[in-house]
Formats: sequence, C-alpha cells, structure tokens
Amino acid sequence: MSDLTGLTIAEIRDGLATGQFSATELTHSYLAAMEAARDLNAYIVETPEKALEMAAASDARIASGEARPLEGVPLGIKDLFCTEGVHAQAASHILDGFKPVYESTVTANLWADGAVMLGKLNMDEFAMGSSNETSYYGPVVNPWRAEGSNAPMVPGGSSGGSATAVAARLCAGATGTDTGGSIRQPAAFTATVGIKPTYGRCSRWGIIAFASSLDQAGPLARTVRDSAIMLRSMASVDERDTTSVDLPVPDYEKAVGGSVKGLRIGVPKEYRIDGMPPEVEALWEQGKAWLKEAGAEIIDICLPHTQYALPAYYIVAPAEASSNLARYDGVRYGLRVPGDDIAAMYENSRAAGFGKEVKRRVMIGTYVLSAGYYDAYYLRAQKVRALIKRDFETVFEAGVDAILTPATPSAAFGVASKTTASPIEMYLNDIFTVTVNMAGLPGIAVPAGLDAKGLPLALQLIGRPFDEEMLFRTGQVIEDAAGHFAPERWW
Repeated sequence: MSDLTGLTIAEIRDGLATGQFSATELTHSYLAAMEAARDLNAYIVETPEKALEMAAASDARIASGEARPLEGVPLGIKDLFCTEGVHAQAASHILDGFKPVYESTVTANLWADGAVMLGKLNMDEFAMGSSNETSYYGPVVNPWRAEGSNAPMVPGGSSGGSATAVAARLCAGATGTDTGGSIRQPAAFTATVGIKPTYGRCSRWGIIAFASSLDQAGPLARTVRDSAIMLRSMASVDERDTTSVDLPVPDYEKAVGGSVKGLRIGVPKEYRIDGMPPEVEALWEQGKAWLKEAGAEIIDICLPHTQYALPAYYIVAPAEASSNLARYDGVRYGLRVPGDDIAAMYENSRAAGFGKEVKRRVMIGTYVLSAGYYDAYYLRAQKVRALIKRDFETVFEAGVDAILTPATPSAAFGVASKTTASPIEMYLNDIFTVTVNMAGLPGIAVPAGLDAKGLPLALQLIGRPFDEEMLFRTGQVIEDAAGHFAPERWW
C-alpha cells in the first residue's frame, strides 16, 4: 500500500487484521512523514525507538490472534499528558527537563488497548491559548493555507499540535484536552473531528492541570468514527480522580451511522452574535438543512445566560490556574533560577519559566481570589456558571436531543496576526465553546465546509451529559453530507 498515513483508524484496524501491512511498516511511514514535516512544529519530542518497539509488540499480538481495540495504531500525545520516562512539560520552560515516573490514566488506557506512541505534541503553554502561539517551543503551523497565499495560519489552541498532526497525516489520531474549547476550536481550524466528552468521562489523573473543574481529555481524529473508536479506549472510571464518574463506557462506534429520524435538534438564538461572518451563518443554516433532510426536527431554543459565559469563564479558569500553578516554584522539579534567598529563587524561577499569557492569567486569577474581591468576582462567576448549566438542563428536559451551533466565529487566522491586539480579541475565539465546559457537557466539532479563502469551517453539536453517542450519530450525518477535507500538501 503506497500511502499508509492516509488511512483512518478504522481502515488501519482492518488492514492490520487482514495482513495488508504490519504495524511496524505503518509506524515507519508515520516516522518518515514526521521527519518531512518538522516545519509545522507539531511535535515537541519524537519517540521513534519507543514507537517501533511498541509496533513490534503489536505485530506479535496480531500474529498470535490477540489484537486489542487499537492494536498498532500510531498516535500523538499532547504534551499535557504525563508519559512515563518521556518529556511532559505542558510546553512550558518552568517544567524544563521534567520526565514523569508515572503514566496518565488516559495514555495508560491507550497503551493497554495496543496503541503506539509516536511522540509528544506541541500546545499552548499550560493549555492557555487559542492559537498555539504561547508555547515555549514556538508556534505550531496549520497545514491549511488560504488560497493564493503562503502566509502561515494558526491551527487553533490549545491542542494545536494535535490538530495539525492529525490534519497533516503525522499521526492516525491524537489526544487533546479541552478547558474552554481547546479540542473543538483547533479541530474546526484544521478540518479534523474533535470531541470534548462530558466532564468526568475521562480521568484527569496524570494530566497537568490548568483549571480542574473545566479540564477534560478527548480525542482528535480524521473522522467521526475514528473519534468514537478513540474515546472508547480513553474513557474510564479512576479511583485516583474523584471527579471521574463510575458509568459503563459504551461502544461509541455502534452509534456512528445510526438514524437521526425523529430527533429534536435545538438551535439557540443567542449564538447569532453581532458581526458573525455571513459564511458562518450560511454554514449553520446548511447544517440545519442536512439534519432536517435526515429526518430530524429543528427547533429554536433559548439559552438566556449565554452572553455571560465568556466573562464568567475568564474569571473561573484563571482563578483555578492561579491555584494549580502555585506548585511550580523551582524547588522540587523543573526550572530553578537561583536568588539571594528562597523568595528570590521563587520569583526568579517563575519570571523566567512562565510565558506572558500564563503570567497574565495567573495574575488575574490571584486577583479575583484575593480578600475583598472573591465575592465580587469568583463567587459571582460561579453563580453565573450555575445559571448557564440550568439553561441547558431546561432545554434538555423539554425534549431536545442535541444542540447545533457554529464551532468558531471564523476560520483560522494568520500566525502573529493577533499577538499585538487586545487579549480579549483572542479570547473571543472561544465564544461558542466555553458554555459547554461551564456546564460540563459533551460537545463535538465536525468539519462542514470551507470559507471563501478555502479554509475549513466546522459545526458544533452539544449533547446531554454522558450522551456522547448522540453526538456521534448526529455528527456522522454532517460528515456524510459535507464530505471530507484535507489540506493540499506544501510542507
């Protein structure tokens, strides 16, 4: 087979089972693709020796008839996941040289199901960003380019390395994390499929924390089916994570291709924001038409507290980040910059180790948690969060099966094009995604079309808690109608 990297996870599974190629051959193909695409800066660390060792073990299991669900499938792992003996630094200088002596639950689940690790993927530092430009290791470049232009585009963030690697065929699938849209937004910018599961569906143990009540792991893949296959392996209950929910993990793949006839799909009027590009509005209308043609009923719904989601999120998330990042002090691990005393050492290490965006959010978080401001900001934001969650509960209690919205307010933008603008302009990229995290709901971004410049656009589907199967059913309808999109190779 000439181009093994062009296969989906489902096709890889079938090809390995029928002996069309070996896991070792497949891994060599991906390692060659990674070497040829280093200009995209998707990988921080490549692990070829480990990958080939894991692939050889997969070949042995396949030969003995003991293949597991992801046997021999090469994956990229976001640098936020701790991987035993392998670089895990959240793309930050403050964790310089850190190699965990333990494995995150999610990656342990993937290895237990036979997956092969190709390396650690670039990301926004500590997952704080919407463009993958805050990484200590430099920005990731989107494999997509606007028609008639050679200008580099951002892949979105914070899981930008994951999205670029999947879109550019540098891995068959990748892990990501989503705190306010960090799986769904980069998936939308790169024409990949990204799902943020319900909060508690995947264990957070061994994932470097940003905002503990919002963070959730999920997959990025090329198709809805591939994302369903990956999520089944990633999800589990975990006694080491008290927020992990003890519910059976369904066979998500069985939901793919299921009928949507008779389903009620809600369309929230609050997502029609001022200044929305006409092509995003048109795509949303097209999505409604596709679902209606498939037999679903489209109904207008109201989520009245949506307008408060973004400001509330940018209080809650920095507050939790301030608390979580206090542990990085240069004492036990990571970067240490000496000082005249221990306080100076703390200050010097953090000043040198944290990037500009991380410092900004830590300062905001520390401020809103401080005496005299806690009630005015953090407590009030949590009350708003409860109202946002109740909005969704009311809609679902009224019989809505899923909610359809745009995934992002625009297509990808140029590298460095917003770095000199107000941070608020960058934060607005999360306007359609943060409500899902604030309410703890599952959400999926599915490629749905291209803008006038030939850049990808996506639609988002939001589901009931722990009803990811509904998202895979409805997402497949959009994928079938829209078709598949891949960037023209230039790297």
